[in-house]
Amino acid sequence: MANLILDAAKEKIFLMFIDDEINYSVSHENSKINCEKLIILINEFLTKNNQTLDVIKKIYVNRGPGSFAGIRNSFSVTKALFYTKKIDYYCYSYSDFGKSVNIKHKEIPKMCDNLNIKKNLINPIYLS
Repeated sequence: MANLILDAAKEKIFLMFIDDEINYSVSHENSKINCEKLIILINEFLTKNNQTLDVIKKIYVNRGPGSFAGIRNSFSVTKALFYTKKIDYYCYSYSDFGKSVNIKHKEIPKMCDNLNIKKNLINPIYLS
């Protein structure tokens, strides 16, 4: 079962594909242009790594705190994939994980499972 991590809350848009022991990642500048073409960036990332949206079973999306535009666009894309591809999603915040300082992106699915992060819950945390 493959997972996609989507984090557009910070100064970089971060994508990670995780499938068993295989993982790929990429980051892009978190700019207005990149936020507007987020689904294109995801498709290019998956294609470059010989993957498709059809293999993704879960998306883990950072709900903040962070950039309003980045969070809003990542939620929009995630919801669209949920409705069109039936891909479940989980919204996390690093504050959900307590005081863990060095959280690795590839650990997020396991941490969300351990903490019972709810599926399909959107509760953004924007920076003011």
